[in-house]
Amino acid sequence: MSPKKTRTEAERQQIIGEARRDRERRLKTYRERALRMFPPVCTHCGRDFSGKRLRELTVHHKDHNHDNNPPDGSNWELLCIYCHDHEHSKYLEEEWHDQAPPGGEQEAPATYRPFAGLDALLKDKKKKSS
Repeated sequence: MSPKKTRTEAERQQIIGEARRDRERRLKTYRERALRMFPPVCTHCGRDFSGKRLRELTVHHKDHNHDNNPPDGSNWELLCIYCHDHEHSKYLEEEWHDQAPPGGEQEAPATYRPFAGLDALLKDKKKKSS
């Protein structure tokens, strides 16, 4: 068994100082600012987040520009991780649909009709059972 190490007062003060600087740095981030400005509720689904579940709440940039962080928070909304993923997938789908297909050709619409003639088959079956 190794002997228990004791920290000197200087080491303790250094650790405490680093922790305080880290906390101040975190408080200046846009996530911490948004969490102080807005209630801990997902803007889209309305779920309430508190305690350990607060980490599931994310800050979404409405204009999708992570460098646009106005002090009033007008470019932010709090979204849960599920709604945030959904919001970004909508944005990606929109970009995908705006792109022309390779070669600039449009795909021909499907012509296969899986239920064509089904009504005739059902009528024949009714006649046989009568």
